[in-house]
Amino acid sequence: MSIRHSICISRAMIKHLISSLLVFSVLVSCNSSSDDSKDTIKKNGIKISKRDKSITPANAYNPLFFDSMKLATFIADQKINDTLGLRMISFYNTRNYQLAWFADSGLTEQALGFWNMHNYATTYGSDTALKDKSLQKKMNAYTAEEDGFAVSTSDKNIIHTELKLTLHFILYTLSNFEEGYVKRKELERFIPVKKTDALQLADSLISKKHKDNKYYEEVNNSYKLLKDELEKYVVIAKQGGWQAITATAKQLKKGKSSSSVIQVKKRLQLTGDMAADTTALFNDELVTGIKKFQVRYGYKPTGILTDGLIKDMNVPVTNRIELILLNMGRMQWMVNEPKGEMIVVNIPEFILHYKDGAASVFDMPVVVGKEGHNTMMFTGNLNQVVFSPYWNLPESIVKKEILPAMERNKNYLASHHMEITGHEDGLPVIRQLPGGDNSLGRVKFLFPNSFNIYFHDTPAKSLFNSDKRAYSHGCIRLSDPVKMARYLLKDDKKWTPEKIDTAMNSEKEKYVKLDKPVPVLITYYTAWVDDKGLLHFADDIYGHDKVMVQKMFIAR
Repeated sequence: MSIRHSICISRAMIKHLISSLLVFSVLVSCNSSSDDSKDTIKKNGIKISKRDKSITPANAYNPLFFDSMKLATFIADQKINDTLGLRMISFYNTRNYQLAWFADSGLTEQALGFWNMHNYATTYGSDTALKDKSLQKKMNAYTAEEDGFAVSTSDKNIIHTELKLTLHFILYTLSNFEEGYVKRKELERFIPVKKTDALQLADSLISKKHKDNKYYEEVNNSYKLLKDELEKYVVIAKQGGWQAITATAKQLKKGKSSSSVIQVKKRLQLTGDMAADTTALFNDELVTGIKKFQVRYGYKPTGILTDGLIKDMNVPVTNRIELILLNMGRMQWMVNEPKGEMIVVNIPEFILHYKDGAASVFDMPVVVGKEGHNTMMFTGNLNQVVFSPYWNLPESIVKKEILPAMERNKNYLASHHMEITGHEDGLPVIRQLPGGDNSLGRVKFLFPNSFNIYFHDTPAKSLFNSDKRAYSHGCIRLSDPVKMARYLLKDDKKWTPEKIDTAMNSEKEKYVKLDKPVPVLITYYTAWVDDKGLLHFADDIYGHDKVMVQKMFIAR
């Protein structure tokens, strides 16, 4: 079925869909079951999930519900064909008509993830049939609300956008995945439906079997790698988990022996960080195991135990399973990795990865946005290098930081090499001149996006010495921007290392367009598997995990 023809429908079909929806809405509720016949029915040969009325505001992933007749009206007004209409009905029957894309404080994490995929497909891909100017306008307005906004199911714009997103989600899936790799029931659960027990959810993902032997993880390798680790952690949980380490770091030093050393060794052995060793001596083998654990948790590999490290070791295995599950969910919203060169920045990891296919070109420490100035998750194409850039200060910084500073010090702008270039909405438009003290440093790298985020140099080099590097106003600071500039321009004979150095220090802004843009993927994974097969965990620097865990899982 082509997308272009999927919106065509006759008046008879509209009436048929409305009557179908009314029938489906009063079906007896039924919980999920491995027997597909128990929770599905067939209409015109299409399998449809029965309405699950066991989902209530008390146990739902999202406490906002809407009237099913609003879906019937939407299907009729939009002239959606029978196949897509029934898919939408099935989608919301699974959720008992709770919103999928909006929570009470704005867009959900999944909405932002899907819109990123959608934008990439319509901007850089060939999915022109997904382009929708009115939906784009509304989503631009919603995503611009950094502090969120109130959501009401009586708001027609909210419901219309909700249903449009679901329609586009189904169309996107049909268009971008080979048939069979995203099953109907799986698609309906890309967005969690209700709070569940983490171990039960993990078991269901691990044990599921498909008759056609097609599985989603085959088209999403990052998801697959994390699912493999999930299975290992479920085994650990079923065997009782790991014992808490009761000693402090001061009591655990190299060369000393104690029963607490045995506790640490057992803990590291369970997660494969060190080989079997039952001795009570803090030996070289334990130092090596600690270093591996430190690498996996974002610390410098010193081999020295700290109280913070012990705290990470003591996080219960069930909590780690929850993090693996929710990050598997996040990986479902990442675009398919493009072939060839690609830049990936995982925000909680504080590392930029430059890749060429499966091969690693180089890794680079970065500084990301501090809490309150969160670096957003999105995908774009790096297409310009700007040497000796001006810094055009965002309105929020002018309002919150620069104006108060100007009131305290009349010479503030001059002392920071800033100038006013005009006025807009009652505020001065301010920019900082190119130079050594410019907040963007000597070069920036642009990949167009609605968040006005880019890579750049910085004069504050000392920040890269920290393990945890969330300090910026939202853009991403590079530890070695010269290396990045040289690599991006390596095939342009005009841009020799000497010319790049001159341009970076000329104090005259210079734009250079790349002949071949490089895709940039910005992610927020707090659990992932690296190219060497190591499972990593990172701090939830923006508090996203805390919110998701409360929404997804039954409190223990």
